[in-house]
Amino acid sequence: MSRFRKKPVEVEAFQMTRERRPLNEDWPEWLLQAWNKSPAEEGSLFCSGGLEGNPATPLFIRTLEGVHRVSWNDWIIRGVKGELYPCKPGIFAETYEAV
Repeated sequence: MSRFRKKPVEVEAFQMTRERRPLNEDWPEWLLQAWNKSPAEEGSLFCSGGLEGNPATPLFIRTLEGVHRVSWNDWIIRGVKGELYPCKPGIFAETYEAV
């Protein structure tokens, strides 16, 4: 078996908390753009059931691998090619550091 190390890359990330969910004025521009996409479009951030006005409604991201739920305190990562995906806080802390 061969061993590999992950290449160092910089990504942008935003932690989705209960407080930040309804007040999207502090969301980065790339996340607002994802919010404004059609839910059928790759890279979109959307609510289930069309309940955008309810901050308790779960959020989802459509990726190449399918639709992924964004849980409270998950980080939403914008990768090197602009792709979006959610990441659990523990995994984020083990994988990423501030630059």
